[in-house]
Amino acid sequence: TLNKISSSKFDTPSKRDDFEDILEERRNSSDLRYALKCYTPVLYKGLTPCKVSELKQMVLQSDQLGYVITQVSKEKGMTTDEVTGDAAAILEEMAQRLQLSTVRFFAFTLSKVFKTLFRSICVNEEGLQRLQQAIHNHPVVLLPSHRSYMDFLLMSYILYTYDLALPVIAAGMDFMGMKVVGEMLRMSGAFFIRRSFGGDKLYWAVFSEYVKIMLKNGYAPVEFFLEGTRSRTAKSLTPKLGLLNIVMDPFLKGEVFDISLVPVSISYERTLEEALYARELLGVPKPKESTSGLFKARKILSEDYGSIHVYFGQPVSVRSLAESRVNRSQFNLIPRHIPTRPSEEILSFVNDSAYRLVRAQEENMVLKPWVLLAFVLLQKQAAEDKQGTALDEFTEQAVWLRDLSRHYGLSVLTRSAITPEEELLNQAVVILSCVSYRNQALNVFIRPALLASAIHTAASNRKQEIYNGFSFLRNMFSNEFILCPGATVQDFEEACYLLVKTGALQINQQEVLITERGHRTLAFLTSVLDPFLQGYQVVCRFLCEEDCLTEKQFIPAVRKFIIKHLLTGRLRYIEVLSSDLQKNALAALIRLGAVQKIKGYVGFTHLRVPCWFDRLSGYPTLTPMPFKSVVAHL
Repeated sequence: TLNKISSSKFDTPSKRDDFEDILEERRNSSDLRYALKCYTPVLYKGLTPCKVSELKQMVLQSDQLGYVITQVSKEKGMTTDEVTGDAAAILEEMAQRLQLSTVRFFAFTLSKVFKTLFRSICVNEEGLQRLQQAIHNHPVVLLPSHRSYMDFLLMSYILYTYDLALPVIAAGMDFMGMKVVGEMLRMSGAFFIRRSFGGDKLYWAVFSEYVKIMLKNGYAPVEFFLEGTRSRTAKSLTPKLGLLNIVMDPFLKGEVFDISLVPVSISYERTLEEALYARELLGVPKPKESTSGLFKARKILSEDYGSIHVYFGQPVSVRSLAESRVNRSQFNLIPRHIPTRPSEEILSFVNDSAYRLVRAQEENMVLKPWVLLAFVLLQKQAAEDKQGTALDEFTEQAVWLRDLSRHYGLSVLTRSAITPEEELLNQAVVILSCVSYRNQALNVFIRPALLASAIHTAASNRKQEIYNGFSFLRNMFSNEFILCPGATVQDFEEACYLLVKTGALQINQQEVLITERGHRTLAFLTSVLDPFLQGYQVVCRFLCEEDCLTEKQFIPAVRKFIIKHLLTGRLRYIEVLSSDLQKNALAALIRLGAVQKIKGYVGFTHLRVPCWFDRLSGYPTLTPMPFKSVVAHL
């Protein structure tokens, strides 16, 4: 089956650059010679990078930080020297200390590790050539997708291999607590930041000024993850805007001519953390990052994790993005060293840019045949097909799905007695691991799937009614998938185009009609959305039975509720146990006004189901949103 799906180089489409396996040379030559090679990267404008100590001085002496220091000293009744000392301490805790000797050590060590773990690491060399040119011409920001802890190590390894400037990388404080390893990461380019700053103006000023000075002076490419954290489900996460706002600021204020944003798509055949992610989604606490934990994890060296494809996308010019979108003259009205909140215009621009960049990451993913097999297997499992499927039929389904995927633009391996609940959770670990493969292709199908579900639930063939259903579902699932704000019409037209293109629909000005050959496609696409619809439905039903609970109580309580219904056979999809889906469903209901957040008397944030939940029907009804249609869609 895998061979049939893989025919015609399914996983390396012709529309893309060619890939080269960088491990091939590593298997045939000395790792030590590789680590000690002459390393002379091209730098921004050919400048010589300043020393780490000089960089810190530039930050501490900047006008913007000086202004904030003065403000904080007045607010807290401290001297400016005391606040400056606090700023210096923050900077010392945060700053990277990139050293070539440490980079060489990692180059040697990672060569050994990568050759053991992976069959190949394939990179598009044309993308690296574009990146080299971009680094020479403008400040560069690298934006990799984030599916594994391996991502930032892999990025630096590839850039070192191709003699490109090594990035400085935004990393969470968790890593700094790892003895020895934390300092080694710092000396390989990592700078450490808190997960949240709260209202700490001084910390924010030090951090933003540090990043902007590194970027403006071409010290090194700046690298961070737009999604903010690793995706446990292999779906793209809603982008976080803080760092993107900071790196765009020098252009918006006219301090640099342009900035190049480079989306990077990292596609794993199998992630190192797949079983760990599945357990986290089932409520098992995430292990704390530690050096001892790293050494305990060495057993993974005996496993085969297949291949990795890393695609460096086209550099995106911030100047081009901002053209006709942003009036930069607004920044001339206030001295540049005075920090101000971004205007609605700027926030909208940054938000739209972030979604565009995450979509670019999705579109350049390279997916293996197993991703499509996961689709077929999960749908079979959900249908409770106890008889199994003949290999020929299974292969035919997978090949059909491969062809459909190409049309949609997709680039294409004795127990002790336990309780029923334990058996269900063990099965869920396998299912959620499988789901993480399927999810890698969801971005290709989600818009047609939303349309198919809207058609399925519409009372007529009227185009406007189907559009309304599509719009409702798109709004409901905007926490679940990368759906650009304000692009409902565009997404609807794209979905219509794809389904017409594959012969599934005929569409005129007034009606949407399913063709004879379209029933199979529509059935598949409707089933793509079914697990998410059922997940949101069960969260609604759970909340209808609860008057008030804390956010901390929500996940364990809803999981217990779901397990009960799975064991009684009332739910079909085991993947609704995913805490990611449950959190997204809750966020959507809060956003739509179906659930209220209120402050509890002991300082906790509580969730309260308002009176407009119709307990008799078991479905929520909303005043601000036509939530009665949830009955039809969920």
